[in-house]
Amino acid sequence: MISAQLVKELREKTGAGMMDCKKVLTETDGDMEKAAELLRERGITKAAKKSDRIAAEGLVYCYVTDDKKVGVVLEVNAETDFVAKNEEFRKFVIDTAKQIAVTNPADVESLLQEKSLSDSSKTIKDILTDKIATIGENMSVRRFERFESTGLVESYIHGDGKIGVLVDFPKGEESVAKDVCMQIAAAKPEYLNREQVPQDVVSHEMEILKAQAMNEGKPAEIAEKMVQGRIGKFYAEICLLEQPFVKDPDIKVQKLLENNNAEIVRFARFEKGEGLQKREENFAEEVAKQMNQ
Repeated sequence: MISAQLVKELREKTGAGMMDCKKVLTETDGDMEKAAELLRERGITKAAKKSDRIAAEGLVYCYVTDDKKVGVVLEVNAETDFVAKNEEFRKFVIDTAKQIAVTNPADVESLLQEKSLSDSSKTIKDILTDKIATIGENMSVRRFERFESTGLVESYIHGDGKIGVLVDFPKGEESVAKDVCMQIAAAKPEYLNREQVPQDVVSHEMEILKAQAMNEGKPAEIAEKMVQGRIGKFYAEICLLEQPFVKDPDIKVQKLLENNNAEIVRFARFEKGEGLQKREENFAEEVAKQMNQ
């Protein structure tokens, strides 16, 4: 009988899925070297070789249950934007989002260790490893947010998976929630309201505003008063409720909600690849490089 420890060692060595490792170890009577060689022959270890390649493309996807009570926004990365159009890749993303909605994992690592609801013989990590081997690119589940609401959850996807937004509305209509989703996608707020902005962020901004005022030749006491006047513009840029509503800039988002007896308590905005290093080589260069090898 093949031990779990032996399977674990082969997985770590090759990056192949658990079931693949167990299968080849059984076929080779537990011979680690022969099993690894067999995986190589079958092309399964290709995934491990791709793990150091930059994955900053991919797809942001939103899933909301039919009753609008649970929603998920998920980012899964790949090396090129071509993969985002691959049906096999897209199915993995959709299945994973639905899994998060059902199982409510604590974080990405917990998610990867879960048994897949679409294939109970494998974990999410096993399936991801299989996709890396078959599609031929490094991929990773980067992040997700899951909302469960007493009212409704609404979502919005922009640019076929470039930006995804999720909102939690304890009260309000779907049409208003959708408008707020589009506001968040367009205006990129960082916080819901000014109470959520960390004090160190506010203090840093006030120091900058004061320095600007003093550089304009204003005395310190006048500069302080100018800062109080200008800090409101800062809040209007980064706080959702204080932003001008994109469809009617004469009112703020807070007023939009009040006019429609609506309320939002949280939101998530994912932009594909934000903060990640991008691949610098273009497709033509990559093809030329492969032809010269």
